[in-house]
Amino acid sequence: MQKNDSEKPLILVTNDDGIHAKGLRELVEVMQFFGDVVVISSEVSMSGKACGITVDQPLRAVPVEKIHGVPTYKCNGTPVDSVKLSFNSLFERTPDYVVSGINHGSNASISVIYSGTMGAAIEGGLHGVPSIGFSLDDYGSEADFSKAKLVVARVFQSVIENGIPAFTCLNVNIPKGKPEGIKVCRQAHGKWMEEFEKRTDPHGREYHWLSGYFQNLDEDTEDTDIFALENNFATVVPVRVDMTCYETMDQIKSWKF
Repeated sequence: MQKNDSEKPLILVTNDDGIHAKGLRELVEVMQFFGDVVVISSEVSMSGKACGITVDQPLRAVPVEKIHGVPTYKCNGTPVDSVKLSFNSLFERTPDYVVSGINHGSNASISVIYSGTMGAAIEGGLHGVPSIGFSLDDYGSEADFSKAKLVVARVFQSVIENGIPAFTCLNVNIPKGKPEGIKVCRQAHGKWMEEFEKRTDPHGREYHWLSGYFQNLDEDTEDTDIFALENNFATVVPVRVDMTCYETMDQIKSWKF
């Protein structure tokens, strides 16, 4: 069911940090200024689940205690599952916007492809509605979202006024503390150097624990999200679903198969 002209826009709020995450509550509080809000979030943390979906078990969306007075559901699936349920079977109205976050920790550079927060925003874009993923570059349990909320409001207001092309979403990352401003950037080239620690459990069985560090391959380039974050600017990176490498496609056309 679509909204009537007299209705406020319906804003779907979700995340990948789980239903009890502080960032989720802070995002809901901001979105209430812009429209009617509904919340659906995974019941536990789904960090790193990217665009994963659940195919081997039933999905359940259970009403729980309202967040700031708005209808709230917990889902036993992934962030993308939550968005899919919202558009297909859970609500009478189709969401007009999808906002995801505010994530604990940055989703800049290559982290965009691993992030459940961004997976939800990408799924919203696939449904043709303006969608944004918000992340705060602070992994602490006591992270201060007060300055981040100002960035959220400014970016969302701009999206209302200007729109986002279909099948596109925004990846917004916010520095810890008070930002100097907001910059539109490109995604920095980088990768996670994955170093697994080999350990032994109490039963003598070997296991491996993922660790590692991020390597920035655009270290001296000033137009990237990593550079802007390191210089205390919030970043806005447009993300599109089409992952085709058109330059390589043109090269491959000359191959003889």
